Amino acid sequence: MLFFALIGLVVVQTEGQQPYGPPIMVSQQAQTCSAQLGNVNVCAPFVLPGAANTNPSPECCTALQAVDHDCLCSTLRIAARLPSQCHLPPLSSCTGNY
Repeated sequence: MLFFALIGLVVVQTEGQQPYGPPIMVSQQAQTCSAQLGNVNVCAPFVLPGAANTNPSPECCTALQAVDHDCLCSTLRIAARLPSQCHLPPLSSCTGNY
């Protein structure tokens, strides 16, 4: 779920506005990554805790395949470090008991 929340944050940031600040300059690469990640929202039903079906749909797989590898890896690295920056336990402490 954190991944999809981060995708929303990335999309907001790359649209040229910070949530509470002046416009920002965003590279074309960041805008492309944001657009690719935005398309991955079709995968949300398959990763939510308690989902009845965890097998991704063809649309999810297509969207995920369209994301540049570096974009996806960078996003996951950022998502993994956010909890510690917000004074929360690291994701490595997740037990999967949701």
